[in-house]
Amino acid sequence: MVTNIRMINRACTDDKQIKQFLEGAQTAFLGLVEQHMPYVIPLNYVYKDGSFYFHGANEGRKIDILATNQNACITVSENYGTMVDPIPAKTDTAYMSIIANGLVEIVTDLNEATAAMQAMLDKYVPDYYQAPLSKKHIDKYQSSLGSKTLVLKVKPTNLTAKENKLNKQMLYYSGRVVTQDMSRKSTATAINPTNESRET
Repeated sequence: MVTNIRMINRACTDDKQIKQFLEGAQTAFLGLVEQHMPYVIPLNYVYKDGSFYFHGANEGRKIDILATNQNACITVSENYGTMVDPIPAKTDTAYMSIIANGLVEIVTDLNEATAAMQAMLDKYVPDYYQAPLSKKHIDKYQSSLGSKTLVLKVKPTNLTAKENKLNKQMLYYSGRVVTQDMSRKSTATAINPTNESRET
């Protein structure tokens, strides 16, 4: 199902910007459906070759759900600050967000799984390890609870992006009060009166 963005003026369709955002954002929220109940979990992830990759134990609630329903919704969002306005309803947030839908797959190809996990290390701990991740490590690793690690993948069937750019002049900071912005707004109006004022 493709969902159109209601606030079309905030839609982002720049593929380069979307890719850059997804490669840099830190947390993805994976939404699954357990019978009729949503289940959403935050995850570290990597966006690589047009797909989302994440990892986890080969047992647990997430795996139980995926055994019966592989449909997923992934949300990635970054908050860039709150922008104020003398009119309370116009107070707003600067952000970028992505919503993607697709099926969760278990990555069975060892080369692909190793490349995805290496990309995740490069993202979260760049330059920490002196040697690349070995396929043997991915194949044999078990957690302290004895579970094997799975690499999971979602290749989006549809993806939408929204952004609200930051207006630095209106960025909220501790100590900022509405009277500062009311005087600024009245000054701006005096300098740039409305078309109606110019006609009279």
